[in-house]
Amino acid sequence: MNEPTVYIVDDDFSALRGLTRLVRAAGLYAESFTSAKDFLASDKHKRPGCIVLDFRMPNMSGIELQKELCKEEQCMPIIFLSGHADIPTATQALKAGAIDFLTKPVDKNDLMNAIHLSFEKDRENLIQKAESTLIREKIKMLTPREYEVMTYVIKGMLNKQIAGEMIISEETVKIHRGRVKQKLEIVSVAELVYLCHKVGIIPAKPKK
Repeated sequence: MNEPTVYIVDDDFSALRGLTRLVRAAGLYAESFTSAKDFLASDKHKRPGCIVLDFRMPNMSGIELQKELCKEEQCMPIIFLSGHADIPTATQALKAGAIDFLTKPVDKNDLMNAIHLSFEKDRENLIQKAESTLIREKIKMLTPREYEVMTYVIKGMLNKQIAGEMIISEETVKIHRGRVKQKLEIVSVAELVYLCHKVGIIPAKPKK
């Protein structure tokens, strides 16, 4: 199934049932869980969609589940629900990346707007994740020498400086730079810097 799913997590069965019906009545796919641990155990947090999450739950709270999910590269968008308008906790959740923090009983329009915003955010996340994966696969094709040259290039060092650091000729540096561009399918240093930043590769520190 390619359609995104709304994953609803709430230990209050009555609220869980009502939210599930509301989401399905809007023509969206919905799956429900009575605890954060059940949701994690299902492994469905790795599929497209968003989570409508009760903030206060026993054993594992909503904010604890958020922290667990955000250990991954791309965290599924989360919409928090709470029976209490608690500004400090709402601020905490939003700072950690939540899409919205709504109070119960939730307004249908507010919830639907937050869900559609979450779906759009999740699509963007998936595109970025696919791009990062492709970049890493290309970087894996570099030899250790080519990789080292690349880390000096993104630092802004000239060929002569790189040659001095690596104790090789400038011509050899040029050859390695050319192969890096070829394998990563780029034409400029700016593109190289962007790709490396995208996957968290940091510039090399001079040895001297």
